[in-house]
Amino acid sequence: MVTIDASGAIVGRLCARVAKLLLANQQVEIINADKAVMAGSLSAAKENYLSRRGQKNKRTPEDSPVWPRVPHLLLRRIVRGMLPRKSRRGRDAYHRLKVVVGAPEGAKAQKIPEAAADKKRVTFTLEELCDELGKHIRKD
Repeated sequence: MVTIDASGAIVGRLCARVAKLLLANQQVEIINADKAVMAGSLSAAKENYLSRRGQKNKRTPEDSPVWPRVPHLLLRRIVRGMLPRKSRRGRDAYHRLKVVVGAPEGAKAQKIPEAAADKKRVTFTLEELCDELGKHIRKD
């Protein structure tokens, strides 16, 4: 099992690397999903996700896409978009993924250096985005 620390990693680069690992028959666990960052402005990303959430299937509204509002499920959904989930191989790869908010005690995780965020870019965390989308994480 490969354990990856998502804190400070750009979401797109991280998810692309995770998708490749999953398709190579590796089991992957991502920790600190709420600390993963996205580049750009928070307001533009919020508008993008709100417009996606507002899309409805006119014939059967129950079949409309569902976008999660918590960081670990949102990160899992982004990885799902990078997998060929309509094939058996992609579905099996998706089932090998585990995403966690926070870090379990004693977890040894590796960081992906290619996914590290630049200090020059404007970034925001998935937790900030999910707070803007309306669902908060309770930290007990």
